[in-house]
This record gives sequence, C-alpha cells and structure tokens, in this order.
Amino acid sequence: MNYTKSLAIAALAVAFGITGLATNANAIEVTTKTDALVKTDGMLKATSTLKTENTVMVGGAAMYPSKNIIENAVNSEDHTTLVAAVKAAGLVDTLSGTGPFTVFAPTNEAFAKLPKGTVDTLLKTENKAKLSNILTYHVVPMKLTAAKIAADAKANGGTATYTTVEGETVSLMENSDGGWMIMDNSKHSANITIADVFQSNGVIHVTDTVIMPK
Repeated sequence: MNYTKSLAIAALAVAFGITGLATNANAIEVTTKTDALVKTDGMLKATSTLKTENTVMVGGAAMYPSKNIIENAVNSEDHTTLVAAVKAAGLVDTLSGTGPFTVFAPTNEAFAKLPKGTVDTLLKTENKAKLSNILTYHVVPMKLTAAKIAADAKANGGTATYTTVEGETVSLMENSDGGWMIMDNSKHSANITIADVFQSNGVIHVTDTVIMPK
C-alpha cells in the first residue's frame, strides 16, 4: 500500500469498533530501510531490509510500535514538557523498561493549563518526589487498549477503574461529547484526544489535561 493511499484510508478509518473512544485518523503505514554489511564467503556484501509499521502521528512525528514509550515521546513536538518532566523525575529508565505500561500523556497545552509557575516549580530538584507522584499517577502498570477500557467500562456500569503506578486509582468513562475521559479522585478530568498509540512496552493515550493525585 503506498503512502498516499494509506493517508486516504487513515483519514476515513475508525480506529475502534466501539463508539466514543478517540479515533486514530492520522494513522499511517511507514516503511523504513535498514542498510547493513554482511560477510558471505569471506566477502562483505551490502544488504537492505525493508520494514513496514502501522504508526500514529503525534506531535508531528510517527510513533513506531517497535520503539518504547521514551523513544517515541521524545519525537513528539506536543510532549516536550512531559519529556522534560519525565527526565527531571528520573523516570526515563522506568518507562524505557519492559512494562507493559499505559501512559495517559498530557500535551504541552495540558501542562499550560496549570497555574502559572507550576511546571517550573515542579521541575526543581527539591520537588522531584512530588513530580514523580504526579507523573506516575498518569501510568497504569498494564496494557489498556481502547477496546479493553471500553469493555471494562461496559462491564462495570459505564466506569472502568484502574490502580496507577503512583498507587491511587483513576476512572475512565464516556464524556458528554461521546468521547472518553479519565478522572482523578478529586473529580478533575482529562479528555482522551488520541487513543491506542502502541509502543513496544505498552500504549499511550494522549490527553488534554493534567490530572492530580490527592
């Protein structure tokens, strides 16, 4: 399938069979080429390998399912604040690990909604523990696909509840627009704007607001 055709199909496709959970309208197929030298019969020969992956565009960059959460996140122009926070909190190795993890990933605009000066204060060394708690509250230690979230919600009266790495729970439910949102224990919520961005060690769901543990 060529690039143009992939874009056309992606623009029309609905990412999930269950109504409401955000669609990956910007999903595309990307083919990468890897060149290598292989020794055969005592001689070096150039070889090329083509690999096609179903990616999702986030922040102007393709998110590759063969890469881990950190390897993909650093390329998203919409998540520079999140990446800086993850580094400041010392969570790079954790989110590069085997997982699986589900990350509800606030965009730069989501962080900008916080009171003025909040992000700068959280990034200070003395606030590392608090920053870590906030970030790990956005991480669930399992792979929660869009379909699983919707199925769990359907089986539990419309709300799916999960325990985060931070230790407290988050709840997911449909919002008034027919999309889906994640809610903290103080009843503050964030909308999922892009779902099912698959990673080698889990999945990312992009959100428009930072939620907070108590």
